[in-house]
Amino acid sequence: MDEIIKKLDQYLLTSRPEFYLELNEPLDDSQLDKLQEYYKIEIPKDLRLLYKWKNGQKPNCYDAFVNNSTFIPLHQALFDASELTSMIGLDFEIKNWWNENWIPIFQNGGGDSICYDLQGIFTDNKGQLIEFWHADNYRNVIAPTLDAFFEKIIDFYETKQKEEFDEYFEIGEIDNFPKKIIVK
Repeated sequence: MDEIIKKLDQYLLTSRPEFYLELNEPLDDSQLDKLQEYYKIEIPKDLRLLYKWKNGQKPNCYDAFVNNSTFIPLHQALFDASELTSMIGLDFEIKNWWNENWIPIFQNGGGDSICYDLQGIFTDNKGQLIEFWHADNYRNVIAPTLDAFFEKIIDFYETKQKEEFDEYFEIGEIDNFPKKIIVK
């Protein structure tokens, strides 16, 4: 993941320098440990590395990081996850409408997220990325790992000239993903 993040850092710095300035400073191990303790969660190594690179983007920056979604700071991601988890059995009556093992790391501002899956719900693949659509009953598993997702973002930057770049871009298929899941 370190090499992937270094490459991504360079592409963002050169292809989207204004956006790069809108990324938050990284978290350190002490801050990550405090968040783990507070939320009673173990943050996996790859997710820790991501947030040790940058802690999401500034709250007044609405430019998309990927898939029309912003990269949210970890404290906000864990808070949002705990809020959504508290709705299981109340507002969320369908199994896996929301799951307590998901951490939303990218959000589109409309209640939808790309989540890091701590347990591998649906596929037993811990660390996969799942789309959570607040009003729809599909939960697509869009990437097997955070690494694979970021490699695909790097592939996008490698194939686009700076002049061709459009802030909205979507990461397409990744090694037999997405896996379409319907929850009922």
